[in-house]
Amino acid sequence: DSWFIDGIPVINTNIAANVAPLINPKNVESLEVERGGYSSEYGDRTYGIFNVVSPSGFEHNQQAELVMSYGNFHTTDDQVSFGSHTERFAYYGSVDANRSDLGLTTPTSAIIHDQDSGVGGFMSLLFNASPHDQLRWIVSLRNDRYAIPNDAATQAAGIRDLDVESNDLVGFHWAHTAPGGLILTVSPYFNFNDTHYVSGPGDTPTILNEDSRSDYVGVRAMLQALKKHHDARVGFESWGQRNNTQFNLTENPGTNVLRQQESHWANTESVFAEDQYRPASWLTLDAGLRVIHYGGLVSENAVDPRVGGGIHIPHLGWTLHGYYAYYYQPPPLDSLSGPLLEFALGQGVSFTPLPGERDIQYDLGLTVPWRGWTLDVDHYHTNARNFLDHDEVGNSNIFIPLTDAAALVSGTEVSLRSPEFRHRVQWRIAYANAIGKGLGPITGGLIKDTDPGYFYLDHDQRNGFSTVLSLKLPHRFWATPSVSFGSGFVNGDGPAHLPPHTTADLALGKDLGEHWSFALHGTNVLNRRYLIDSSNTFGGTHTVNPRQIYFEARYRFHY
Repeated sequence: DSWFIDGIPVINTNIAANVAPLINPKNVESLEVERGGYSSEYGDRTYGIFNVVSPSGFEHNQQAELVMSYGNFHTTDDQVSFGSHTERFAYYGSVDANRSDLGLTTPTSAIIHDQDSGVGGFMSLLFNASPHDQLRWIVSLRNDRYAIPNDAATQAAGIRDLDVESNDLVGFHWAHTAPGGLILTVSPYFNFNDTHYVSGPGDTPTILNEDSRSDYVGVRAMLQALKKHHDARVGFESWGQRNNTQFNLTENPGTNVLRQQESHWANTESVFAEDQYRPASWLTLDAGLRVIHYGGLVSENAVDPRVGGGIHIPHLGWTLHGYYAYYYQPPPLDSLSGPLLEFALGQGVSFTPLPGERDIQYDLGLTVPWRGWTLDVDHYHTNARNFLDHDEVGNSNIFIPLTDAAALVSGTEVSLRSPEFRHRVQWRIAYANAIGKGLGPITGGLIKDTDPGYFYLDHDQRNGFSTVLSLKLPHRFWATPSVSFGSGFVNGDGPAHLPPHTTADLALGKDLGEHWSFALHGTNVLNRRYLIDSSNTFGGTHTVNPRQIYFEARYRFHY
């Protein structure tokens, strides 16, 4: 997925390295989601574009909010935020902290060595310099600490692994409007990401201390022209990456096996052009092109055409849409050499530089409105070459990216949203049928012997269903019950899948005047415990979290 905060890109090429949130959800005013065939101005990821819109401060008038919560497993997630504005200037800021005895999902139903904690801060400054110029600065800082959960055997063996992560973003966004429907946007940014895996002294057969730091510096600029039936966009994006990884792997019992530092640079330059043309009120046509150059451990170029369109059927109000597009995703900047490569060879694996992933994706969908109801049906199909994945070097806890020769991801999604009945009740349901398969052999990264045929990807699940009911009750009460069902992810290497599972959540709340609001949240309220996957990630296997209940209070005041 590709993430933006207030239109500023958040670059991260790592695979299976981060578990911490990018931003505290309390700083999200709204979330803009673009799925399916997205514009040529976006690159890299085929699975979705997410733009976090944070509070600007113009919706505040010397107003602050204190959020306090507490629940079982000694869980708390607290925040204080503030914001205000003048006629042309606005600011918003927040500071938050959280902790829990139930952090990452556990390998068994027992909750052992699973604490987490985090702190974060966010600041947005917005200045309307003129009727045609808007300037915005954002700063986002986060630091999170996770204990890697144990089962009874690893706890008894004295294993106490930790994952410590930091993510810092500084960005600027300038929007300029000019006569004739021209809009120019420029966004320079800097992003720092650090993942530090620290093994405990009881780890066997090796103790790992791996610290991987990535710096990204980039700029994105686009000129948009709105002319009669056209919405044309041209622009470029360029970013550079420095990756610095320190490995320290020690035998236990024994002496130091290896100590090694890997430092590499990479850069990406992209130019794009696109036009959305509406020759008639019922017809929209899209055509675009994105040209990419990547230079790192490998040097690659890609030319990605994208075409699509939509047909609005008069009288019925139905909309038929579809697209066909090419995508290129730059590879992670990971490598093995020297003593670390020798260690990998001793485990029966080797390493070659990763190529970028290249995808061809098509999508066909239909939107049907009827008396306030909205039905969406969407079918997608992705063929990937050099599909980015990851695996572990022996039993070292060192996870290295790899590329499978190909992958196929295909599915159909159906969603139904009701109107708001009597301004109090709204119902939403969603169903997904999907399949995800990879194809060997491995073409880059962590090279090991694999079967050349198709295999299920580790998060392949055939069917999923969810339903949510939003209730506005009398006396300013509200309730949101929800139920989700999954047919079961692939079990290990497959082809068998885990058993189906169902969970239910419930949230209740009440607003008291303009200052106070209270809520009671329950997740997995039926306390169903089941295995949700057995893939190569932290802990090896994951069991769904037990019932969690927490109380939240919000107090708003002026200063």
